[in-house]
Amino acid sequence: MSDANGHAPWGPAAATGIGSMPGTEAREAAKTATGLLEDPQHLPFLPELPARGPGADMLGRTAGLLAELYVHLEPSGWRISDRPGRETRRARAWLGEDLDALEEFTQGYGEGDRPRGIKVSVVGPWTLAAGLERRNGEAMLGDHGAVRDLAASLAEGLAAHLAEVRRRVPGAVPVLQLDEPSLTAVLRGSVRTASGYRTHPAVDRAVVESTLRELLAVHDGPTVVHSCAPGVPLGLLRRAGADGISLDLSLLTERDDEAVGEAVEGGVTLFAGVVPATEPDSGALSDPAGSVGGVRSLWRRLGLSPGLLSESVVVTPTCGLAGASPAYARAALAHCARAARALADNPQ
Repeated sequence: MSDANGHAPWGPAAATGIGSMPGTEAREAAKTATGLLEDPQHLPFLPELPARGPGADMLGRTAGLLAELYVHLEPSGWRISDRPGRETRRARAWLGEDLDALEEFTQGYGEGDRPRGIKVSVVGPWTLAAGLERRNGEAMLGDHGAVRDLAASLAEGLAAHLAEVRRRVPGAVPVLQLDEPSLTAVLRGSVRTASGYRTHPAVDRAVVESTLRELLAVHDGPTVVHSCAPGVPLGLLRRAGADGISLDLSLLTERDDEAVGEAVEGGVTLFAGVVPATEPDSGALSDPAGSVGGVRSLWRRLGLSPGLLSESVVVTPTCGLAGASPAYARAALAHCARAARALADNPQ
């Protein structure tokens, strides 16, 4: 995973967040997401603040990026509209605030021999198709033509968004993350219809893969696909061209070992979610080395070189931090940085 000069826009012993943060203040969130990851080896990110309400949530925020497709909010969820309404305008305004704050706290990121990376997250096409409703109230997932139109609209809007990030943070390297928590359900045919009595048929894996490949190809820099759901399709994501796969490490089983090994040996970076996303009872942030013990165990099972560990793993929370307190969110990101350092210092 590298920039145009052949370097990953982070160093060994890297840490990052997933995307969502608690609270409603864009400046405070941007300060945290950049300041706690200020060392050059880490990967700062553009925060999402779903606590602000509809339009700042995961689906609404990404729907605001769509080109020539609009949404409005119904009691059942987000639904396609004929024209932009207040929810679309609100989503775009909040994203503008987030970009203003990011720009403020990333001055000089494009300078130096090794420009900094900035990770930006949008909902991927399959989770978006499972979560957005057609005018009849059914998910767009149930109409193949609608899914194609949605993916094309997302691709166009995403290209404009990445261009805006480059304009706001000149010289920095955007890292694109597609959030796909519904991807496993789409592949298994377990996304429920509006009635709740049936499920949408499983989508052909080749169609899922090709759609993801087309979306990832919109960006000419590093790409990551994130899911904190069980059963992440590691092989499919690798074949689709993801440079990194972000997941909750505790949900991997030994049945996943072969796919993980093939991905890592193929150059895919593992964004390993090892730090709890919500505040546990006690002790979770007291032992940085212990937090990455599962990563070391995985490496030993796979028979991979310990020397490659800090180069091939980025330490993250298990999922977004929106459900945490602001104090815990800050502590969790700081702990990710310490855990990444511990992994580099003692890979055995």
